[in-house]
Amino acid sequence: MTRKGRPATDSGSHLSSEGVRSARALGDELPAFAHVAVGDQPRHLETAVALGCAVDERIAWPSGYVDRVVAHHDQWAWAEPFRTYAELLASSSALAEMAEAHLAHWHRMLSGVGDDAAVLVVSSGGSIEPVLVAAMPDDDHASWGSAFHHLEGARLSWDGHRFRSRQMIRRGRAPAPA
Repeated sequence: MTRKGRPATDSGSHLSSEGVRSARALGDELPAFAHVAVGDQPRHLETAVALGCAVDERIAWPSGYVDRVVAHHDQWAWAEPFRTYAELLASSSALAEMAEAHLAHWHRMLSGVGDDAAVLVVSSGGSIEPVLVAAMPDDDHASWGSAFHHLEGARLSWDGHRFRSRQMIRRGRAPAPA
């Protein structure tokens, strides 16, 4: 949760006090991570630190908002955003390239940690959803629910070659198994 109404030149925290408190509470429930990567927006770094994580790298992820394909916050209007992203990934090379660029980083990070280690990626809504669909292309995307809210995401299981399972992490709700 970000601070609203701040001037663009303000160099203070981008997260609101409520956002920091929420991230701290979630961080107490998370496992240790062998590698933490964040996007290049200040709120990504601040979120990881509020979660209690040291950040290993900042990555300028390409945006999931692709001109003439997905407008800013479109995913909030879609009844089945993950199914819609699956359809768009199949029909838009630009969106597919964005997702593949993210996945290349995910694969690189996972190859650099041990078999039982975990990696954390902190990114933005509108980017993380299509990448998850690309990571699990054969899953039942219609069953994945709504687009993510603050501090929500997914836990993926990696076998060294591909993602095998997914668990949605919903704030204030128990994780739904894949």
